[in-house]
Amino acid sequence: MEKMQNEKFEKKDDQQKIYGQLTKTTLIGLVLMTMLLASLFGAVFGLMSAGAVNIFSLKIGQKIGQYFPKVDLHKINPEVSRQQVIVEDSAVIDVVENVSPAVVNIVISKNIPNAANSFNDPWGFFDPFSSEPFGGSNGDTQTDQGTQKRTIGGGSGFFITSDGYILTNRHVLEDQQADYTVVTNDGKEYVAKVLARDPVRDVAVIKIEGNNFPVATLGDSDVLKIGQTVVAIGNSLGEFSNSVSRGIVSGLKRNLSAGSGFGDSERLTDIIQTDAAINPGNSGGPLLDINGNVIGINVAVAQGAQNVGFALPVNQAKRIIDQVKNGTKISVPYLGVRYVMIDQAVQEETQLPFNYGVLVLRGTKMTDLAVIPGSPADKAGIVENDIILEIDGQKIDQKNQLGDMILKYNAGDVVTLKVWHKGETKDIQVKLEERKQ
Repeated sequence: MEKMQNEKFEKKDDQQKIYGQLTKTTLIGLVLMTMLLASLFGAVFGLMSAGAVNIFSLKIGQKIGQYFPKVDLHKINPEVSRQQVIVEDSAVIDVVENVSPAVVNIVISKNIPNAANSFNDPWGFFDPFSSEPFGGSNGDTQTDQGTQKRTIGGGSGFFITSDGYILTNRHVLEDQQADYTVVTNDGKEYVAKVLARDPVRDVAVIKIEGNNFPVATLGDSDVLKIGQTVVAIGNSLGEFSNSVSRGIVSGLKRNLSAGSGFGDSERLTDIIQTDAAINPGNSGGPLLDINGNVIGINVAVAQGAQNVGFALPVNQAKRIIDQVKNGTKISVPYLGVRYVMIDQAVQEETQLPFNYGVLVLRGTKMTDLAVIPGSPADKAGIVENDIILEIDGQKIDQKNQLGDMILKYNAGDVVTLKVWHKGETKDIQVKLEERKQ
């Protein structure tokens, strides 16, 4: 009996040993199989998600950039960053390729007495863009009158019609005794005829004979925003034709006095400031937005400064363009008053009832009358010490100055002035007349 029980226990122990061995083998197999499957699926899903990782990493990079501005996105995803640069450059390249054919060089030449060649040219008739001491001899022609036709300057312009109308700066065409030659983008030369010089704005229109010229599209300078990208094209330094520079709109509604280098100057108002490089010779060339529309006419650069250039808003030129296209005489309206702008400081000093508008006031000389006799203002009954507050319902202030507002009209237009006269405010109808040149 005891022997049978011992055999029974021995069999049970053997079964437990066998079960234990099987259990260990099974566990090891399961672990190995799990590792194998994990590796296999990891590789498969890794390949499947490779394309998504780039996009995901870009979003992570953008999120990180909100909190850590110094993070280099090139290190996170250099390919996406490179593509972004290519897109930005492509937009500028498209603008240049589309508009450059419409941009021209304007060469200024004049008959100069030969005696001027025997000494340093005191009259300013030298080519400031040449490396030669007297402007060089390229293009010079000897005449029978003892003079020599020489290049004395250069500028830029651009086609506004396909039949040869070109917009430029008035100061480029300032010399009425000079001859002007247009050199197109393909190197062809044309004799230019001056059609109009705006006596107030630094704008002029010339024309060459021909058809099917490429035309630059005029934009709307009234919708410009500070910081937006702009492109300038022009005959930089009078030597490097169709030079391109890129920048931003640095400021709007700037006012300054600009000199031409010949001792004269003019006041420019409500102009565009840009950090796009503008050099001598760029004058008259277009300032373009990123869509290739002309939003300004390059006009001046600040001397002694870096990246401070200026352009006339193209909307200021549209009046003269329309007049030239319609074949009408270029006329500039005027009111005929001398005045002082009123602001908070002037109001407090003079105890005036308004802090805006203009006070009609005579100047320091006997001839500096407050109201020009026979002028539109005189005919309308405006007198000294009147305050002109509004034109056609628009307030006159530092942003909307009287002279600039008048220039938006044409000679012959009737405007309504709100005038404070001896303690009473009233509306006065005034018919603008042409300013005598």
